[in-house]
Amino acid sequence: MDGQPTAEVVDQIRDIPIYRPSIERGYFPVLEKPEIARGFPDNWMTPRLAEALASGAAEFVLSTGTNHDRMQIIRPPYFLLRSYYRLWSEHPDISATWEEGCRRVSLTTVLATEHVARVNARKRGAEPDPLPELEERRLDERTVYVNLRLDPALWERDEVERMLAEMRTARDAHPKGWYHLDCSSYHLAHLVRKVSEWSLWDKFPQPASIIHAYEYTPVNVKRYLQQHFACPIIDLFGSTELGYLYYSDRRGRYRPHLDKMSVELLPVAPDSQIYHLVVSSVRNPYMPLIRYRSGDCVRTLDGTPDPDRIARFCGREKELLRTAHGPVSQGDLDDRVAAATPRVFLHQLRVTGEAEAELHCTTFDGAPLGPAEAAALEDGVRELTGRRCRVEHRAHIAIGKSGKYAWLAKDH
Repeated sequence: MDGQPTAEVVDQIRDIPIYRPSIERGYFPVLEKPEIARGFPDNWMTPRLAEALASGAAEFVLSTGTNHDRMQIIRPPYFLLRSYYRLWSEHPDISATWEEGCRRVSLTTVLATEHVARVNARKRGAEPDPLPELEERRLDERTVYVNLRLDPALWERDEVERMLAEMRTARDAHPKGWYHLDCSSYHLAHLVRKVSEWSLWDKFPQPASIIHAYEYTPVNVKRYLQQHFACPIIDLFGSTELGYLYYSDRRGRYRPHLDKMSVELLPVAPDSQIYHLVVSSVRNPYMPLIRYRSGDCVRTLDGTPDPDRIARFCGREKELLRTAHGPVSQGDLDDRVAAATPRVFLHQLRVTGEAEAELHCTTFDGAPLGPAEAAALEDGVRELTGRRCRVEHRAHIAIGKSGKYAWLAKDH
């Protein structure tokens, strides 16, 4: 299924209106998000899909937008969760915690918590409570969501103690005292900072395994979590519409999980070694995506477009910074930050002019960077972007309305 779809795949999508012109031409162009939305859902409708929607075997959902538009898609219920559970159950470093029946505590965006609470309230024919109790935040018998605030930097002590108590409930339900922690890496780092600030480590039950799977994890955040947790910490890469495609091992190396999928890497600009993902997938039987541009960017171990040699997922294509030396990704800036100092927690590059920028930073310990650290950061940003840079310490960098952080902002 590399590049153009195989005859077997074409047979599976033959009745879907959006693909009929490509089948007639014998060539499938890259499928862009606006094309998916144009004429939706009629451009996807087949008798099989109509029957699945009527029976509940398929449902409409929205993709999770960070700093890009959300997209309506059709998929089986719990499509992403099943993809997650399968990877967890097969992962060479953490499958034991699945097999042992560990409860899963999810510490991620409040939007995810609110979605679960809405679904559960709808089942009861009720409106969701603004502060839903634990059982109202239970996705299934295995998974519960704990965050009730948009910005984790603003968690107060009673909120942190409640979440820690809910983690202990999951731990205490297991005969070995094990539980699995699913998280946004940023949210977990915020929790660790709060626990340290308020000396609550005796109330924090150590997880048996950790997965972060919601957004890009900076190098410094990864280091910080590894310093505080002895268990394997695994990264999953995927999306609402595709499920999960790659997973890291406990040493950070990525491995493909391309069940009913294939991946192409196309350069984001001529001569660039940043590639965007083009995915062909029939994993979702109701909305198979053929040569779909996901909007995600990667770098490979050797700079070649080999999907088996992906070294890192380095951000979103729409969030690339164009420079005279070519596009710069979130991961490129993150490398410069991590090389300059391990103390930076959150950072955001603000482009203030054609040749100027500011790098706003918070630190894990809350103290401003020293002159040498700040100078190293300013030099690194200037070399990377071609812009003069001033580093500015911030006590707080606000999270986006999606519950995720933007690495790049433009003031002009």
